Amino acid sequence: MISKIKEALICLRAPRVTFRYPLEPMPAPARFRGRPTIDGAKCIGCGACAAVCPPRLIDIHGEGTTRTVELNFSRCTYCARCQEVCPVGAMQCTTDFETATNDRANYSVKVELAAVACQSCGTPFITQRMQQKLMAEFQPAWMQQRNELPEWLSLCQSCRVEKTGMTMGRNIKNG
Repeated sequence: MISKIKEALICLRAPRVTFRYPLEPMPAPARFRGRPTIDGAKCIGCGACAAVCPPRLIDIHGEGTTRTVELNFSRCTYCARCQEVCPVGAMQCTTDFETATNDRANYSVKVELAAVACQSCGTPFITQRMQQKLMAEFQPAWMQQRNELPEWLSLCQSCRVEKTGMTMGRNIKNG
């Protein structure tokens, strides 16, 4: 009997060994890769995240004058490749690990972006934000001063090839 009382006293003096997780929120460890999210204000719709996603949960499709970036987190492997490849930092992995829900709609996020139509054929081919980013990075200084748009930036790929004979830096007409 004395040994049982001695054991109880030892257990009462010992520090807590377990976490009170369901009752108290538990912080995620440093560099934890939780549920990915997309910042619709930053996204340019380039499709880099969709190209590198192993489970192919990111889908980019265009309908009319809008391009939609759709994420379905129900199949996510939390690899963070989308975050690594995003050129504007729109894709971020949160520390959220409690993703259980009764509604499958909670697993998907959609971002709609305005598309720019080709000046030649009228087919939407690029988002406005992507066009602005390309202008900021590749437009010559003299065009920026005049606020001009380079011709290649206002044409879809097929019209650009047809009009200029250039594709991926090679001249098709001259070989």
